[in-house]
Amino acid sequence: MTDSIAFAHYLTLRDQQSTTQFYFQNYWINESISYYSASRGQTNLYDFMPFGFSGTILTKSGDNQAATLVFPNNSLSRAWAESAVTGNWLIDVSTVIIDPSNSANTTDLMYYTAQVIAATWDNTALQLQLASVLDAVGADVPRKKLTQQLVGQLPLTSSVRVR
Repeated sequence: MTDSIAFAHYLTLRDQQSTTQFYFQNYWINESISYYSASRGQTNLYDFMPFGFSGTILTKSGDNQAATLVFPNNSLSRAWAESAVTGNWLIDVSTVIIDPSNSANTTDLMYYTAQVIAATWDNTALQLQLASVLDAVGADVPRKKLTQQLVGQLPLTSSVRVR
């Protein structure tokens, strides 16, 4: 790795059946980048889309507030955003350190899986609100299930209440 580093996100948006999927990255402008997601065990091609990801602190009891994804409000993001909200789509975000001179040289920092629960928008931005499965279980949100697809492997130190 060179002396300069940067942070980037690789984002997968998918419907509940994984029949519709979008892959975005927010660093390599106007490029499609191949990225291997260790948590998903697969390589996909991620197209550039400017977006921001924020608001999440993972703890074993959840963070009790939604994380957010912010996109430009344009025809590309509007094309799937309504379906994502009404269909409670799932998202996977990998936060990585990258070598700006080599798109293949990444170090995974964090992996976050959540469900789209709401959206807001204005003339310039579209914001998706997300809740992790641990948030949903902690808040006793009805019809939420702990599945490996949603949470991955739970840490051994987690305390999970199942009803």
